[in-house]
Amino acid sequence: MHTGIVHSIDLEAEGVHSGFLAIPYSVDRSPYYQIRIPYLRVRKGEGASLLLMAGNHGDEYEGELQLARLMRRLMTLDIKGTVTVLPIVNQPAVMAARRCSPFDSGNLNRAFPGDPVGTPTERIAHFLEKELFPRHDVFFDLHSGGTSMAHLPCTLIERQAEPARFEQTLNLMRKMGARYALVADNGPAAPTSMGAAGRAGAIGLSGEFGGGGTVTPDSMAFTAGAIDRLLLALGIVSGPVLSTSLEEDLPPLQLLSLSRHSQGIYAGRRGWFEPAVRLGDHVAAGDLAGWYHDLERIGAPEKALHFAEGGIVISHRLHCDSQAGDCLMQVAEPIEA
Repeated sequence: MHTGIVHSIDLEAEGVHSGFLAIPYSVDRSPYYQIRIPYLRVRKGEGASLLLMAGNHGDEYEGELQLARLMRRLMTLDIKGTVTVLPIVNQPAVMAARRCSPFDSGNLNRAFPGDPVGTPTERIAHFLEKELFPRHDVFFDLHSGGTSMAHLPCTLIERQAEPARFEQTLNLMRKMGARYALVADNGPAAPTSMGAAGRAGAIGLSGEFGGGGTVTPDSMAFTAGAIDRLLLALGIVSGPVLSTSLEEDLPPLQLLSLSRHSQGIYAGRRGWFEPAVRLGDHVAAGDLAGWYHDLERIGAPEKALHFAEGGIVISHRLHCDSQAGDCLMQVAEPIEA
């Protein structure tokens, strides 16, 4: 009763099934408390199997809201294949409006492969990597910059050693309609959901769909379009589910690489950050990135910050007040496929 995850998912059954993944976790106010993570699984005939997940980090809302909406619509939708939806997989973090779980301070996207008898975050990671990922052809994990970061909207995949598999993953990502796409180089042992999906044999897709701990009409439309295009590309649906319509002429996809710490600018001490460039700007090594102010020493001039590498600005810190070690800005390198 005190370890693992309790659930009633029948991974072979046809039809529509919903419920909760329950994690027994004793707390002061309730010794037999359960963390309850909602899920929906729809299986109708043969076809591709897709796992959609949001809330890996609790303060990234585009995916959470759109997957909750998708759950409600899938209840009555005619599909071909299998769709499993986890809209708030890190439920404690979502309810606390935090990146990490308030129960164990666990960052789910750094917890894989997890532990079946570990902390709540470790149990979620273990269940995903060992039970759910291997039973799906494709896994899509929706992210954003969260409360503290603004992020250039983009999709994301991990670079893979097997060329045919990498090309298959790249082709699916191309069909999702983004203008920019990150190719990460975290390696097969990465403690991320993408690393876990690869180890489980599933095609892993992700992306950054907004930021700032909020949503906008543009970020919600971008998220809805990516989900719909993936469902269509896999042949699961015959038309858009979340979007009123989808543009047929997609923008050319620019691939980006973020693989070196020198592509970021980090705070070396307490200070207040003022950016000088915008998301999507093209910059060169040596260009001005922003200024770092010291409000504890008003008489000291602000410090100019410069890029060590050129590329496209993909993120910057939203909180002006910063501490040593905080990432203030990142640039990604444009690459060819």
